[in-house]
Amino acid sequence: MNGFVFSQKPIEIESGSGPYLTSTDGTEYLDMGASYAVASVGHSHPDVVAAVQQQAEELLFVQGSYPVAVRQALREKLAAIAPGDLEDVWLANSGTEANEAALKFARHATGRSKIVAANRAFHGRTMGSLAATWKGKYKQGFEPLAGDFVHVPYDDPEALAAAVDEETAAVILEPIQGEGGIRPASTEYLQTAREVTAETGAALVFDEIQTGLGRTGTMWAHETAGVVPDALTVAKGLGSGLPVSATVVADWIADDPGNHGSTFSGSPIVAAAAGATLDVIEAESLVENAASVGGYLQSRLAALDEPRDVRGEGLLVGIEVKRGANRHLKHLALDHQILALPAGRTVVRLLPPLVVDESHADETVDALAEVLA
Repeated sequence: MNGFVFSQKPIEIESGSGPYLTSTDGTEYLDMGASYAVASVGHSHPDVVAAVQQQAEELLFVQGSYPVAVRQALREKLAAIAPGDLEDVWLANSGTEANEAALKFARHATGRSKIVAANRAFHGRTMGSLAATWKGKYKQGFEPLAGDFVHVPYDDPEALAAAVDEETAAVILEPIQGEGGIRPASTEYLQTAREVTAETGAALVFDEIQTGLGRTGTMWAHETAGVVPDALTVAKGLGSGLPVSATVVADWIADDPGNHGSTFSGSPIVAAAAGATLDVIEAESLVENAASVGGYLQSRLAALDEPRDVRGEGLLVGIEVKRGANRHLKHLALDHQILALPAGRTVVRLLPPLVVDESHADETVDALAEVLA
């Protein structure tokens, strides 16, 4: 029986290793999408597999109110790499849950309801996160959504400052918009977000679900702006494919978060996968590799004749094409055995595993040159 939510692609995947996926007919594909940035350390990394296997033998699950070493170890690792003094960690199962938690925590801690988000933003598909998401097609048929959400132009400091007031509970932003077309925010914009939220007592939430954990060549995409948020959300590449996410918040939010919960928060087996994933990112210097290979990839793409624009940071790259991004992606997959993603109708998105090297970049650019021509 076919799924009724996901469209079915004509490639049935059987196995994966490193930056490659193999179909049931034995064809090997270079995965330059990493299943929406999930396979950050490559497919089926042996260290992650070993951690999951060991944990499965010891304890598959116990609910979150019982202390479990592997769960606590993950919280400590996340607190250690989080920006500034953010050290209070809530674990959940997906990116949209992480954003839901951040917005709930902010509303309860501030006693306010207004949430400011950005045009073109994507923060998830559950009802609260969907209200923060901008594009109408994701919302069609699901209204009414949670109320008191305001959207303002992205990367417009003046519009953002005008929208934030003493009734604002939180501002939620992606430092680089993903679904919105791979659009990096300026330093001025992120600094303005920090200033106006601090002045009004609102929480600044950075959604780093797609951009975090080294993908942009720094651990967090917002680092280059020199600001620290009040809450940070992370998911996708955190568990190497197992369902896990985190909301990391400042003490003032953690002190008054309200009544929130989740049965599967910090499941031991996914905590083991996430902890091993973080260890691999550090041990294999994948943040530095993302910066190096990402810079090389973007320089080669910029030299092509066809794209109108190449945007992004590190290994989060968007290539503006004239039309029909999905058509180009089909040819990439079927003619060149390279898998990539769209970001809207006119942007080809590259989100490869952070283990790729310059030879993978060359292969991708050479194939794109043919497809775009």
